[in-house]
Amino acid sequence: MAATTPAGQTPYYFIPAPSRHPALMATGLFLVILGAGQWVNGAGWGAYVLLAGVVTWLTVMYQWFSQAIAESEGGLYSQRIDVSFRWSMSWFIFSEVMFFAAFFGALYWARVHTLPMLGNLDHQLLWPDFKAVWPSAGGGATASPVGIVEPFQTMGPFWLPTINTALLLSSGITLTIAHHALIAGNRSKTITWMWITVALGAIFLGVQGYEYVHAYRDLNLKLSSGIFGSTFFLLTGFHGFHVFVGMLMLIFITLRLMKGHFTPERHFGFEGAAWYWHFVDVVWFGLYILVYWL
Repeated sequence: MAATTPAGQTPYYFIPAPSRHPALMATGLFLVILGAGQWVNGAGWGAYVLLAGVVTWLTVMYQWFSQAIAESEGGLYSQRIDVSFRWSMSWFIFSEVMFFAAFFGALYWARVHTLPMLGNLDHQLLWPDFKAVWPSAGGGATASPVGIVEPFQTMGPFWLPTINTALLLSSGITLTIAHHALIAGNRSKTITWMWITVALGAIFLGVQGYEYVHAYRDLNLKLSSGIFGSTFFLLTGFHGFHVFVGMLMLIFITLRLMKGHFTPERHFGFEGAAWYWHFVDVVWFGLYILVYWL
């Protein structure tokens, strides 16, 4: 249908030509998984396959995004495409909500159901030395009855997690300021506040990296530190990865703003990245309360 649209007119619903990008992207991701799996299992060649997969993945992503941007700036995307993009981003964020819900559910189930069950009378006969105390409520000492988990201390809310909470909440405010500036047609102000948002995200990742070093070196808190260590690093680690992805989105959007893309009336690329960043903020706030405080 796109081919029959008169020149200079936005098509009713743009249909792109057959593309090599999906197949190449799948190939790159396959190489990433294959290489990573072999590398962690001791095969040295896996590192090179992983590198080849990452290079392929990044190259295809750059080409694919460049093509989509050219189509958008070329006036090929109608209002129907805009609605389609909004639904797609909404469902993507919903899938991310379910992703984190699984880890929050594991944390809830382990603390509220599994731990009390392991401390009941039946299990006391099997493991008389086991104490059904969640680590954050028991002084941080392991309750492993057979010593399979090394003693560790838990990570409290002060001060690194609280600093990171302030950074992310502030980044949500700066992003909102940038959005309103874009709607008002003030591009220079939008770009300034977007770079501030990116900087806050980068500082967040730096603080989290320091927090991990502190956890391993000073608290002996590791991924192998029982269910607490597993849920702590899975939740905070995956959230940190999502912050990194969101920061990349914001960088790309800011660079597009500097090139003159987006208008006060049409800027879903900006809005989609903003949705994702606000989602990351909300997840962190729940994580901050449930993991660090409780």
